[in-house]
Amino acid sequence: MGKTRALILLFAAVGLCHCRSVTVSRGPLLRVEGQPLSIRCNVSDYEGPSEQNFEWTVTRGTESINVISTFDQTFSDRPLQDRIRSRDISVSQLADNAVELRIQEARVSDSATYHCSTPSTDSIISGNYKADVQLQVVPNSLIVAPDTPNPAVPEGGSIRLLCNVSRSFIEGIYLSLTWSVQKGSSLLEDLLTCGPDLGVAVGDGFTGRYTDGGMRLEMGNGVSHSLVLSGAMPEDGGMYVCSARLWTREQGVWKRIQEKTMEMGEVTVTPTANSLTVAVQDDSTLSAGEPLLLTCSVSVHAELSVELEVTWMLNTSRTLAHLSRDGLRNSSSELVDVRRLGKWDFQLRVHGVEMSDAGLYSCKVSVWVQQMSGRWYQAAEKISDPVRVHVIKQNPDYTVVLNSSANAKFFGDPTELECKVTNVSNLRSGRLGVSWLYRDAVPGDVPVSSHTIASLDENGTLVPGKTYKNRMEAGLITVTRAEPSTFKLRLLHTTDADAGEYTCGVTAWIPTRHGNWKKVVERLTPALKVSFANKRPVVGVVARRLREATATGSTFEMSCQANVQNLPPGASFSILVRSEEAVGSPSRKLASLGPETVLQLEDWGEPGRRDGLMLVKTGKREFQFRIQAVQVSDRGFYSCEMKAWTKQAGEDWVEMAKGVSNKVQVAFAHKGPTFGVSISSDTTSVFPWETAKLVCDVSVSGTSPNTDDVAYEMKWILSRLRGSSSQTLLASMDRWGVVHKTPRNDSSDCSLERLGPRRFAMNVHSTQDSDAGDYHCTVTPWIRSPATGIWSKAPDVSSQRVFLNVKFALWDSMKLPLLYGICASVTVGVFSLVLGLVCAHCCCKTATATPRSRNKLMELEMD
Repeated sequence: MGKTRALILLFAAVGLCHCRSVTVSRGPLLRVEGQPLSIRCNVSDYEGPSEQNFEWTVTRGTESINVISTFDQTFSDRPLQDRIRSRDISVSQLADNAVELRIQEARVSDSATYHCSTPSTDSIISGNYKADVQLQVVPNSLIVAPDTPNPAVPEGGSIRLLCNVSRSFIEGIYLSLTWSVQKGSSLLEDLLTCGPDLGVAVGDGFTGRYTDGGMRLEMGNGVSHSLVLSGAMPEDGGMYVCSARLWTREQGVWKRIQEKTMEMGEVTVTPTANSLTVAVQDDSTLSAGEPLLLTCSVSVHAELSVELEVTWMLNTSRTLAHLSRDGLRNSSSELVDVRRLGKWDFQLRVHGVEMSDAGLYSCKVSVWVQQMSGRWYQAAEKISDPVRVHVIKQNPDYTVVLNSSANAKFFGDPTELECKVTNVSNLRSGRLGVSWLYRDAVPGDVPVSSHTIASLDENGTLVPGKTYKNRMEAGLITVTRAEPSTFKLRLLHTTDADAGEYTCGVTAWIPTRHGNWKKVVERLTPALKVSFANKRPVVGVVARRLREATATGSTFEMSCQANVQNLPPGASFSILVRSEEAVGSPSRKLASLGPETVLQLEDWGEPGRRDGLMLVKTGKREFQFRIQAVQVSDRGFYSCEMKAWTKQAGEDWVEMAKGVSNKVQVAFAHKGPTFGVSISSDTTSVFPWETAKLVCDVSVSGTSPNTDDVAYEMKWILSRLRGSSSQTLLASMDRWGVVHKTPRNDSSDCSLERLGPRRFAMNVHSTQDSDAGDYHCTVTPWIRSPATGIWSKAPDVSSQRVFLNVKFALWDSMKLPLLYGICASVTVGVFSLVLGLVCAHCCCKTATATPRSRNKLMELEMD
């Protein structure tokens, strides 16, 4: 008994889980004759194969007709077989459990109750196997007859679109109207839709126009309906279409059951620019200073109110004046004005034209149209044909002549140049200015730049040149206007620096309409050469030995005397003493006396011997030079360079001539010890950050002085490239033991130490790659005379070179990257192994697919 109850409960549970349900579109359905229709049928919660079969039948009163079946080709009754063969009636399999009955052109006779049934494939019959829906097909009574709109509408006008629609009233069927436009080959754009629920829907892009009142709907007597587009613009042109649609409401959703679309006609909106004309009168010729008057005439046809915006242009790019549609004026100059003479005429006035005002004048007009909403938009723009304005102007003309009214025959004499302007014409209210120019008289084709001495501008203001400012302020140079057309330049004291070529430039200035002065003409005279009649000054210098240096510590003395020709009596002299180690070798400046007899030690850079050098003036053109306690480094050739100078009040010294003396030799035998130096290193190859030690030993041959009577100056030098002449001073130690180190750019450093009386060392700490190279040391011995106690410098001695190599620490630079690479490789390998195991376990499972049954029908057996 218990087993029986369990079995009954099991069947009941199965029955509850699988309850077949067949559904069709909810009705009743309203459709229009001649329109396509479809009825959908679904089945759910069934057993058996996934693909189900369906049968359609209809009932009219008591008559039942088989329509179509998905599995039985002979199911249809004979009256419907022709329509089924022509595909007017067909069934479409939407899914395994859904089909759709389709009728291409519905007929009124198709009105009936439609039944959709499914043969059972379930083991237990449960649920419903059939569903019904009521279909009503009404006659086609919809007529759309639009009126043809005006094919050509001017910009700013109105486009009226009248659509006539008639139909038979049937309860449950509603009407909607849609106005659309097609512009060129683009898609159809909806302007406005009215219905089916008495609502209004505005197309995208037309909402603002509908809100502003530029598009409005006028409902007629139920048959005629109009859509009016006011304030038409050129982009409103196109093919307008009227569409009428019938709707029914099914399951709370609007269902369109019929649509008729009719073309209303092509509409073209004529742009305002087509009727806009802009013209300016013909070319004109004016004289400079006369006013220019130009009138711009405008003509335009427009239905709505328009305003004009005018711009006057010169040469199509330069804006002269602008008049906005609100009457606001804006001009490029106070001398340019624009005004409105009437509604369609505009005048440009230029006061006192100049040559720059000549050119092509044009008038640009912009037409602004006001829409129904009150907003303005630019409807058209046009530029008139340009008219040429000629300006005739006669520039002043004159001739300029330059001559010398006073020539300097000797140094210091005055020189006067006169620039005269003749044959002046057309100057009228203009003025003349002058510029005096100077350049050196260089023979040949060598280009020489000119210098401005001074100038008188159009206001008569004197403007001195940069290089002549001091002489003009001191009154040594004057520039005057002797007469309205005569200018003079006077040099009160002519010097050699004034010899050269002089030019006079006369400039004509005329007043402009802005109240300024404008340079229009400039005439330059041919160059006039100014020179002295006497010969140029000559300075010859003779050097004589007064006391000869015979040994180290003795005194050398010589005199320098100048022999002059063609010099003025008040000339002053300067002297510069030079020395050379050998004839033709580079010279060294020792001491000098300027024209004001001020001693200047030039390259005499030994502080302890400054008092041992003397240069004094012993006569008007004679000087005496002396070196006390000469040393070996003082041996060589000595000469004097003397210059003659002159100076005017308020001016700097001016060189007149110079001369160089003969050479006087200082040569004496050196008696004393001979020095040598050698260099050694504790190692020739080091690793970075190690310390290298270099030792220099000084050797003495011959008579060796006492330790207290000799001192050494050491220099350590590096050449980074073998055989290179480029050397770097690393450090030095003077004879008093003071150390000087050159600043370094790397992290290494060096230190110096004295290991003995003639033994010196340099340590290079924390060596780097830049410390590799050839090292050598240079020693300068200083010897003190036992008799006089005076120190003398012996010649420099340099050692041989020793090469220091800085090795590359290969293992230290590679061990960390190798360690990091091994760790990274092991990590990636372990991660790849784990990822492969996970993928193999999760993704590579065998999927079992059940073949789909193709049985069309399963026999149902019932006990």
